[in-house]
Amino acid sequence: MPSPTAAMDDVMANLDLETIPDEVMEYAREKIGETDENKTLMISELREMIYERGDVTAHRMDDAFLLRFLRARNFKLEAAYRLFVNYFNFREKNSDFYANVNPLNLSFIGDADVLSVLPYREQTGRRIMIYRMGKWNTKEYDIDEILKASLAILELGVLEPRAQILGGVVIFDLANLTLQQAWQITPNVASKVIELMVTSFPIKTFAIHIINESWVFDVVFSVFKPLLGRRYQEMVSGKLFFHGTDMKSLHKHINPKYLPEVYGGIRPEYSYKDWFRNLSRDPAIVKEMSSLGYTDLDTNEEIEKDIKLREEAVTA
Repeated sequence: MPSPTAAMDDVMANLDLETIPDEVMEYAREKIGETDENKTLMISELREMIYERGDVTAHRMDDAFLLRFLRARNFKLEAAYRLFVNYFNFREKNSDFYANVNPLNLSFIGDADVLSVLPYREQTGRRIMIYRMGKWNTKEYDIDEILKASLAILELGVLEPRAQILGGVVIFDLANLTLQQAWQITPNVASKVIELMVTSFPIKTFAIHIINESWVFDVVFSVFKPLLGRRYQEMVSGKLFFHGTDMKSLHKHINPKYLPEVYGGIRPEYSYKDWFRNLSRDPAIVKEMSSLGYTDLDTNEEIEKDIKLREEAVTA
């Protein structure tokens, strides 16, 4: 696995679409069974299975795209196929999460500090998403806006080959979560969250860390638990961790060198908006996102004006 570094110059508000470090390739061989030989064979077999069964109509069938699904399911063909079908079924059922959506227009969620993605990797080479649901103003926007922003981040994250191999880490900070917010998380919403995090997106959730949870969390979790079924036990045994207010418990999993100061780390806070604005200047990323149905990420004058107005409203 990648070795830890204390350097702060690892902060980069961009994506690495090409590089796979040697240690990550070794991890791929040892942990998910990826070799040059079986990669070529399995991509061919997955493509043939998709065409033969005809369960979904895909917008892409190229090698790089199919490889995401194989990596996410440790090169198990049938599991990769089910994930592929689930992904396109999710897209069909939730087309409004993609069509005419510009992630930059969701920057108000990042401005409110409800959702962020750190512009660096933790000690194992994985990226970290942080949700602070207690900061969500339910009167200003509904949960679907948060899900749209989450999906956009996942679609961007999966463009990185090392993220396809290693997966990512999620922190749910539930400080100040209220019943009013909890009641918005219906079984339908919980099902969508599980689809994004577990069953229907081609990137692994390596670990989920719950911090600052209170009794209100029990209300929310009671909605999720029945939907997880057998997966609940799998998650509790190795993916789902509850820390309460004990940051030292969190530090057993994530080195504090890679955490914001509020969690006992040494890092400052970083803006969701700045990350997306930097990515919008990369033509390869704009092309990938446009192919999914997103509005061009180019920061045109209208979007820049909207962002400026929101910034002025926050500082007023």
